[in-house]
Amino acid sequence: MIRLRRRNGEDVNQVARRSVSLFELRTVLSGRTSLLLGLAGATGFFIIWEVGHYITPEESQRFLPAPQEVLGALITLIVEKDYIADILKSCFRIFASFFAACLIAVPLGIAMGCFMRLRALLNPTISAFRYLPAASFIPLLLVWFGPTDTQKLALLVLGVIFFLVALILDNTKAVQPELIEAALTMGAGRRRVVTEVVVPAVAPAVVDSMRNMIAVGWTYLVIAEIVAASDGIGAVMMRAGRFLKVDIIMAGILTIGILGVATDILFRLAARYAFPWNRERGE
Repeated sequence: MIRLRRRNGEDVNQVARRSVSLFELRTVLSGRTSLLLGLAGATGFFIIWEVGHYITPEESQRFLPAPQEVLGALITLIVEKDYIADILKSCFRIFASFFAACLIAVPLGIAMGCFMRLRALLNPTISAFRYLPAASFIPLLLVWFGPTDTQKLALLVLGVIFFLVALILDNTKAVQPELIEAALTMGAGRRRVVTEVVVPAVAPAVVDSMRNMIAVGWTYLVIAEIVAASDGIGAVMMRAGRFLKVDIIMAGILTIGILGVATDILFRLAARYAFPWNRERGE
């Protein structure tokens, strides 16, 4: 019987080892494994892209340039076309608009999560605005601000602010009620409950919501820069589109992708060091 159990135990262990795969549930990965898998995924994407270029008919290959051609166009833009200035301008628009959106959305979302009457007053209107595409505001913003940077910043703010309020509202509602009840039982007033209980409890989730929403801001960048823009990544892409320079268009797309990933990494690092007790959730 003991031998049978040992044998069965060995069989179970072998089955467990064999079951380790790409689709294993609830797997904890080391940083090295995560990095290698990420590099493998990126390599696979570029291989598929390269294959797609070479299986495209020769007369149409210029509409699907190879990765090295796009990389060459990106290097040419940086070296010869002052592309760094365009990148910096786009980064300014993204971060300035997102900072402005956060100044409004974070306190408003937390307040709505804490106070039911304020939520009942504002939530229906804010929820309705979430269903309006930001691009639909372009004609109105042009009338109000003209073809200026203010118009572009306003469009980027509108693209994220209503979703950010909703996310932070949900984050605040998810705070354990026992924490609030304990603070009230010990005599804390409303201000202290919000600032010393709710805000610290919800802060990691708020940063995570901000990380997700700034990605949406990057997706609106080209829309914001296609209207009467003389600088920025979107303007470079639109000028290239007029002359069917697909390699430059794809270089712009690649640039936005790289900047977006870099932004995501910065938010993850900030959350990791600001909230060390929450590292397991953020990985």
